[in-house]
Amino acid sequence: MPPNEEGLISRISIRHSISPHAVRTILQALRAGGGTMAQFSHADFGGMSQWAPGMTMVGDMFNNSLKSTLDAVCSELAAHIAETPSTAPFGRGEVSYRSMQKPVWWPDDLGSPSAVGAQNDLRYAVFPGARRLAINDNGRTDVYDTGNHRILGVAQAQSNDQTLTFTSQDGLVRVRDLPKVR
Repeated sequence: MPPNEEGLISRISIRHSISPHAVRTILQALRAGGGTMAQFSHADFGGMSQWAPGMTMVGDMFNNSLKSTLDAVCSELAAHIAETPSTAPFGRGEVSYRSMQKPVWWPDDLGSPSAVGAQNDLRYAVFPGARRLAINDNGRTDVYDTGNHRILGVAQAQSNDQTLTFTSQDGLVRVRDLPKVR
């Protein structure tokens, strides 16, 4: 993290009464999301949280104050990323999932995902730069072409059939409606 960002992190932390670690976590997640979306887990926000302009979800689902705080922090950090060329998003000089040596299951040529998630034996990863969505179901990985969809959110059913649906700028996106490329 560039030294000049520590001041920004400290100011945002104080202004919104959250920990500097939470601000750093959000900043990293926003970079992974190209500055327009974030998915992360942090105790300050009740665990798993997501943000995109117009959509805020926190682990403490009914805490509207916490949602408002997350929206404000993400909006500030997204503006910072957009205005500061030296803080490039993932794929342009930042640490990637692979260089952090986390276990990954998607094909190498897709790059770093903007969002990943898993529940039981079903995992997904979104790659907006490559316009791809990778889904691993019980060890089998399929890759789909997302076309002009910018994936902004995900819903994963906890039923026996474990369905995934996504939200884009055009509304609901069902996996079965996307062309499989691998």
